[in-house]
Amino acid sequence: MNIFTIIAIPFLGTVVGAATVLFTKDKTSDRLHNALLGFAAGVMVAAAVWSLIIPALDLSADMGKLSWIPAAVGIMLGMLFLLALDCLVPHTHPGTDTREGVASSLGKRQMLMLAVTLHNIPEGMAVGAVVAGALTGNAGISIAAATALAVGMAIQNIPEGAIISLPLRGEGLTRKRAFGFGALSGVVEPISALVMILLFEHIAGVLPYLLAFSAGAMLYVVVEELIPETQQGKHSDIGTIAFAIGFIIMMILDIALG
Repeated sequence: MNIFTIIAIPFLGTVVGAATVLFTKDKTSDRLHNALLGFAAGVMVAAAVWSLIIPALDLSADMGKLSWIPAAVGIMLGMLFLLALDCLVPHTHPGTDTREGVASSLGKRQMLMLAVTLHNIPEGMAVGAVVAGALTGNAGISIAAATALAVGMAIQNIPEGAIISLPLRGEGLTRKRAFGFGALSGVVEPISALVMILLFEHIAGVLPYLLAFSAGAMLYVVVEELIPETQQGKHSDIGTIAFAIGFIIMMILDIALG
């Protein structure tokens, strides 16, 4: 499969999710909201483990007892990178008026978009890092594995696309504009994937760090944003069950296709 097709697959998932605003009611229920977020979190954790951290450890096996270093360093750097973005980029999350990041005059609609955009950056980085590993031909990562990760990211982007477009509709946008903004929030994924691929061409020797870096960034999003939101209100158990379902589906995808 063409690499540009692979890195575009997650964006397609966002578009499909955003399109739900065209034919559904204007606001999601708390149950559905928690289920969507829990599912996305489960997919991301499974992808971080099977598609990124385990390959990073395998690539460092020749370091012996120190083979954990690239994975540990990469995970921490990825989390610090997302922490920096979280602190600097102005954004707000669906269901709250609390503004995060630096002070800004942006409206709530733009802030909602930026919140989802932050979530999408590590997902694109992850796909790009795995594609880069597959392109080397000797990293033990196949194009099939990269495709499996891209499909997994697309599946979890469907609820994320809905989570951004439906609140925008609730804020007063027309259905078409809410869909457009929701879809646009996913553009950062193929861009960040392409950046990772181009970056890898210059620093090919640090693939284990790049894989773990992407995993750390994804785990930051899960722990900082997704899981806490699923545990609010009366339906936290739904988010937990959805997490398990998302985790299992991504695990199956990675093992069966990778």
